[in-house]
Amino acid sequence: MTEARDPFAQFKAGQKEAWNLFLPLEQFTMIPAGKLVTFAKVFPGQAVLDVACGTGVVAVTAARAGAKVRALDLSPTLIERGRENASVTGVEVDFVAGDAEALPYEDASFDVVLSQFGHMFAPRPEVVVAEMLRVLKPGGRIAFTTWPPDHFTGRMFALVGAYMPPPPPGAPVPAPPPQWGDPNVVRERLGSHVKDLVFERDTLVAPTLGPSYSRHFMETTLGPLAKLVAALQGDAARLAQLRAELERLFVEIIHGNEQRQHFLMSRATKGS
Repeated sequence: MTEARDPFAQFKAGQKEAWNLFLPLEQFTMIPAGKLVTFAKVFPGQAVLDVACGTGVVAVTAARAGAKVRALDLSPTLIERGRENASVTGVEVDFVAGDAEALPYEDASFDVVLSQFGHMFAPRPEVVVAEMLRVLKPGGRIAFTTWPPDHFTGRMFALVGAYMPPPPPGAPVPAPPPQWGDPNVVRERLGSHVKDLVFERDTLVAPTLGPSYSRHFMETTLGPLAKLVAALQGDAARLAQLRAELERLFVEIIHGNEQRQHFLMSRATKGS
């Protein structure tokens, strides 16, 4: 799909830039990456694709399990970090910069297609689902990790969305990422193309020094939030209100020096 035909080209350009800040967050996603690879039942010798791979923690984990892995992300900065991670761990992963809505792979190329907190940011769920299933072999497994809308991260993204200015009239509106954390929505989006759909919930634990520490850390590493904070620099009252609401959300998930965020894993088999 060319940019001229993609109504979300400008949106994706903004995402590409914003997610360059993600690097400090990668360590918190390493343990969930191991859980996703196990949940997806990745075996040695399988052809695996990591969609919207970020810094490649899932891709590297799958490669360490003996899979033949390819990985794609919109951000060249994150792709470069993924290559460094693969080099340090001594595994081979074919990293490329690219769009989850236009995967540069042949039909039925992979035994397993994975995504951890990644494909959910593609603006059109129907397009990214079609692409992920297109490159998956019949009988292959699709598995991904997402944030439930009723838990902390989903609520945080909803809060960020509420503070964003409305899009210009007629501009396309991307689907809210936390919708992917609702099993009913996942079931509807995958539809009759898959079978044996199963879900599992788990918790990401991250270190913190309290609500204000976590809020500041997220402001400097989470792309959409960082963009919003930058946009509100000229409105001190509204920025202070946003920060207060964020810290109230963090209070609910911080226990001592632990920050606990619930996530959902989904797995299904592509039909014949």
